[in-house]
Amino acid sequence: MKTLTYAAPLLTALALAPAAQADKLDDIIASGTLRCAVVLDFPPMGMRDENNAPIGFDVDYCNDLAAALGVEAEIVETPFPERIPALMSGRVDVGVASTSDTLERAKTVGFSVPYFAFDMAVTAHEGSGITSFEGMKGHTVGAVAGTYEAIALQAQVDAWGEGSFRPYQTQADVFLALSQGQLEATVSTSTVAQANVQSGKFEGIAVVGKAPFDIDYVGLFTNRTEYGFLNYLNLFVNQQVRTGRYGELYEKWVGGELPDLTVGGVYR
Repeated sequence: MKTLTYAAPLLTALALAPAAQADKLDDIIASGTLRCAVVLDFPPMGMRDENNAPIGFDVDYCNDLAAALGVEAEIVETPFPERIPALMSGRVDVGVASTSDTLERAKTVGFSVPYFAFDMAVTAHEGSGITSFEGMKGHTVGAVAGTYEAIALQAQVDAWGEGSFRPYQTQADVFLALSQGQLEATVSTSTVAQANVQSGKFEGIAVVGKAPFDIDYVGLFTNRTEYGFLNYLNLFVNQQVRTGRYGELYEKWVGGELPDLTVGGVYR
């Protein structure tokens, strides 16, 4: 009788407990497809080749993640301002889109540990006379709206109290405006700056120095409540580094010294 006395509440609790639900990780594996938001006007992270096929560091990173999951990768072209909306609307499963892991964005989405790190460079129109970051003061400058560098640059223009800031939708728009003289300078990641200058598509521009902004750490992102998938993404980034794959992709698409993805005293 005593056994029954204890068993009854247990059976009641089990009956009332919610049924276990599959999480995003299970859903992706079951679907056979991983949909990645990738920015394709952000060389060398994302771009298109002569056959219009997506290529770049972020494209390869998405393909690697899909392969690890045992599914097919689907690259969903996503301009910078649409990265998080694409996730929230269910168009994509994960962002592999060079997205700065800001605290403000983390109110909406969940970030992995950093998978890439950028420093910032100043690119100027050769007729502007700008030869450094401080030389931008009083000039017309711009960057892609909503990006880390755009937010920092606009704040700097406000602090200077002179000059003007113009937001643009894409990196291609920024560098075209710069080449045409509509902008006098921009701040972008050093990888993008060098890639656009070397491409030959934008005449009359040059990288003139570094911007004194913090290193821009970027993470993979998904829905913030998908803890199982976020844990998997963190481990995946770790595996990419310790197997040497991160270094291989960096050498393939960027070259030079491999950026450290850790912050002293924080990530171990």
